[in-house]
Amino acid sequence: MSDLILVVEDEPKLAALVRDYLHAAGFRSEWLADGRQALERLKLGPMPAAVLLDVMLPGLDGLEVCRAVRAFSDVPILINSARVEELDRLLGLELGADDYVCKPFSPRELVARVKALLRRAQGRLAPASLVPMGGGFAVDEAGQRIVWREQPLALTPVEFRLLRQLLQQPGRVFERGQLLDLIHEDFRDVSDRVVDSHIKNIRRKLAAVDGDAVCIASVYGVGYRLDLT
Repeated sequence: MSDLILVVEDEPKLAALVRDYLHAAGFRSEWLADGRQALERLKLGPMPAAVLLDVMLPGLDGLEVCRAVRAFSDVPILINSARVEELDRLLGLELGADDYVCKPFSPRELVARVKALLRRAQGRLAPASLVPMGGGFAVDEAGQRIVWREQPLALTPVEFRLLRQLLQQPGRVFERGQLLDLIHEDFRDVSDRVVDSHIKNIRRKLAAVDGDAVCIASVYGVGYRLDLT
């Protein structure tokens, strides 16, 4: 059976267009136009393979839906919005979205991004092959997982790439621009602040395992360094 994509969009014509392209690519789709209804649908299940989530929704806006969903599921979420301001993109990713597209967007690009999200999600579900690193870390490349002190970290794909890069060369200072290249593999123009946001999230997740451990050091005016103890 083909993967089910939940389309949460309050513009019927746009939703129909997106669903047509999804169906042409071999996906099934389900459509909801209200944020609160979408949240209840995701709570009750069954969970779709991915969620295409608009920001401006009646009932509950997409950012709040994303925040609430991340409390109980790591389903891939792709946010789309007519808000192109940097703050909206930053906030969407900080709340746990895996990717975003800005309206107007190409339906073909949207489908390509959905396929990329599903490939990453399938990797996370693959049999674990942990490679030990220093400082009690281990990396599962195929599953896009990082384990620290025997505790798996709930990382988004972007956070996984950033922490993996830091782990590969502990003690090295990475400039923000170098880390920025890891965030969006298509080299979209995003602010350095996005790196800071993701590093903040990684630190928070590390602190949840050991509240006294601070592994990622800020190098003023340059970037970040991973110090292993």
